[in-house]
Amino acid sequence: MALVPTMGALHEGHLSLIRAARVENDVVVVSAFVNPMQFGPREDLERYPRDLGRDRRLCEGAGVDLLFSPTAEEMYPRGFSTWVEVEGLTDGLCGRHRPGHFRGVCTVVTKLFNICSPDRAYFGEKDAQQLAVVARMVRDLDMRLAIVPCPTVREADGLAMSSRNARLTPEERAQAPSVYRALSAAKKLVETGERSVVAVRDAIRTVLAEADLGEIDYVEIVRADDMAQVSVVEGSCLIAVAVNFGGSGTRLIDNIRVSA
Repeated sequence: MALVPTMGALHEGHLSLIRAARVENDVVVVSAFVNPMQFGPREDLERYPRDLGRDRRLCEGAGVDLLFSPTAEEMYPRGFSTWVEVEGLTDGLCGRHRPGHFRGVCTVVTKLFNICSPDRAYFGEKDAQQLAVVARMVRDLDMRLAIVPCPTVREADGLAMSSRNARLTPEERAQAPSVYRALSAAKKLVETGERSVVAVRDAIRTVLAEADLGEIDYVEIVRADDMAQVSVVEGSCLIAVAVNFGGSGTRLIDNIRVSA
């Protein structure tokens, strides 16, 4: 049995996870739960896109066997006081900029695993840090399932698919592909021999400057296996970016892997 954990507002990226799960498993369960415990006090919990009716139709069309959509009260009943945390991997990137985020992610994912008892769970590589954190949690706690990573799905202009994209204003949407253009430019630099973290970051920031409606949250280069910052680009690395578009209150993240 497979589980595809989501926060609803399904799009083609989610459907690619579902299709991968459908090929490899007899039963596919999709969870659609906007988890309040992974949102900070000034984040977009109330504005996060929700359309359960559309999610249900997409799941039916994709051959999902069960759509699990609990309420916050069901997942976190009165008196709830137990949390799951992964140390180290959560120190940088989104973990540094969104305190408590990964505690909420790990706790809800653990609950979903316990409720659904999947043999495999499918996660997108767009959320690379989340994927690494969940995989480490499963390994460290001897959970009996496999975590299956799936490639990032992109729009024709390179923008990584995300439920939050729907909230971008037309002007922000026109600028949003600069995130992937910046990452692609950085990858080309590395492929042509650049090893300086400073130079690669500067190249990313130059491209991102085209998106003057966005504010850079972070530009980081880390080791792909443990998310630790590097002083030079070598081995397998992840180049990760987060940009806030303040007009719509939309935060976009993306990443690209490089080998040097």
